[in-house]
Amino acid sequence: MLSRQALLRPARVINTQVRTYAAAAAASSNVKPPVALFGLDGTYATALYTAAVKTNALEPTAKSINGLGNLLAKDPKLASILETPTLSPADKSAIVAELQKSAGISAETVKNFLNTLAENNRLGLLPGVVSKFSELMSAARGEVEMVVTSAQPLDNKTLNRLESAVTKSAYVGSGKKLKVTNKVNPDIIGGLVVEIGDRTIDLSVSAKLAKMNKLLNDAL
Repeated sequence: MLSRQALLRPARVINTQVRTYAAAAAASSNVKPPVALFGLDGTYATALYTAAVKTNALEPTAKSINGLGNLLAKDPKLASILETPTLSPADKSAIVAELQKSAGISAETVKNFLNTLAENNRLGLLPGVVSKFSELMSAARGEVEMVVTSAQPLDNKTLNRLESAVTKSAYVGSGKKLKVTNKVNPDIIGGLVVEIGDRTIDLSVSAKLAKMNKLLNDAL
């Protein structure tokens, strides 16, 4: 876990010669991202994807971004530190160095990208960029994401059964791979909420109770 002291310790000012990924994306019109992303974090994620493709470093870049995602998930305070508006150039340089070290980043594309975010005062966008880049990689790999929300964590056997059932359904196109994620939300009380792409199947107890309450209210 990264401490605030470690992140904000004095370090060299970020090199002003960092690569500008927006310019790289604009110059690489022959690289077409698998999906269109929106928002500033989507713009940066698309620029990083374009730069990685142009330098034949897509998989190393994806691995490093995944490492950053794991780091952000383990340290909830990290996102708020990245959003601090009063960071000095030395602070930002120290943060970038710590991120690279703690996440085990080896891809030059990601090292340069972090420097670009820091120089542009956009380190706070990193969580969103990580999420959007994951979307790009899933699309590039032909993956269809299925998020299964349950009141308690599901065991692997249950998740495998769900994956097998959905893979054979019309929800997953031919040649596509299913990427399953289990999220826990006690508020649904029981049952499941299954999200596949832009479709949602709500089989939760809370949804059934809401429907029952509506029927009772309409009958009164």
